[in-house]
Amino acid sequence: MTALKAIRNSVGVTLLLCAAIPAYAASQVNTNITEADVEAAQQAWGKALIQISSDYASGGLEKATTTAKAVLDAAYGYNMGPVLFKPTLASGEQTFRTSYDGALSYFVGNNPSFKQDKGFALKGWTQYQFKNAGVYINGDMAITMGNVMLTDKSGKVTTVDKTWGFKKDQYGKVRIVLHHSSLPYAG
Repeated sequence: MTALKAIRNSVGVTLLLCAAIPAYAASQVNTNITEADVEAAQQAWGKALIQISSDYASGGLEKATTTAKAVLDAAYGYNMGPVLFKPTLASGEQTFRTSYDGALSYFVGNNPSFKQDKGFALKGWTQYQFKNAGVYINGDMAITMGNVMLTDKSGKVTTVDKTWGFKKDQYGKVRIVLHHSSLPYAG
């Protein structure tokens, strides 16, 4: 009976220690965001957009969708709550997307719930550049505003006005929690 208690106690202690490790590890992570963190996240987003386009060209919609899902999972903060997502070419009741499915549809289309989406990431983008007009940082949050320039396979450059909100999660990973794009005002 004593050996059985010792095993139970040992398992109980082990479980308590295992449960405490993530909380302890998370408390040791620096969650203050830096401008370098923000710029790295912006570069990663651009590379991911180009990768989705490239995967579409080489492997079709299924491959592009798989990549887009991986991008949403890695870069966006849907695991933290709704992401405030306003795509460049969205209108009407679907202008604002706070759901994962709404963002995925914008990137790759083919979702009957979002009929206006043609797949922004499928347009054959080959190059990406960003220019921040400003970066505001407060602890684990950062907001940027500026331009994103995308080059398609024909060499045409499309410039969009972009505002992003970034937040570091409890493990120190920078996540997009606000994504607003619009075409520049033409006057």
